[in-house]
Amino acid sequence: MRFDLHAHTKYSPNCGYMEPKLIVKIAQKKGLHGIAITDHNTIKGGIKSREYADKDLEVIIGSEVMTSRGEVIGLFLSDEIHSTDFLNVVDEIHDQNGIVVIPHPFDTLRKSALWPTEDDVRYFDGVEGFNARNVFQKSNIDAVEFGKKHRLTITAGSDAHFSNEVGNAGVINNNEDIREAILSGHIEIFGERNSLYNHSLTKGLKLCRKIKRYF
Repeated sequence: MRFDLHAHTKYSPNCGYMEPKLIVKIAQKKGLHGIAITDHNTIKGGIKSREYADKDLEVIIGSEVMTSRGEVIGLFLSDEIHSTDFLNVVDEIHDQNGIVVIPHPFDTLRKSALWPTEDDVRYFDGVEGFNARNVFQKSNIDAVEFGKKHRLTITAGSDAHFSNEVGNAGVINNNEDIREAILSGHIEIFGERNSLYNHSLTKGLKLCRKIKRYF
């Protein structure tokens, strides 16, 4: 069973483009068994996407939350995360039985990246060992090494902003309960990096939205 654990819809205000109905359709077409919708600072995209999914596709409601130290992903959420303090965000996610994953750690090109330390390990459940939008493969390698060293679950996701990125990375599991598979670490990661052209598209989208707000 293949799950993309990091994807965005139009509800990510700065980078998202896809309608929830479209991302579900693409995930189904690509043969995914599940996809985590992790829009920035909201679970609206996940909730809406779930409305379009059928029994063959599991939509995991999540959010990529900007905290005081960098971005944190919460998976299996039922409520919005209201805090921005790192520790409070972690508590809010765990209080609703969610899973805390650090996305794209050690990415030198992202100001939003959280660089975890050994003291942080007790606060989260996993690290994203393969992010398809990481320009430098070393960032993914460092994340995997950190996860293995500290016996954390290693996840993966496409970080899709556009339709051609959906399903380019994710995890494989043989357990019908993907939440349990993630928590137990019984998953394998897969993926290929997205085209650098998509980064240009994201920058163009951000610029267009800034101009639109200005006028």
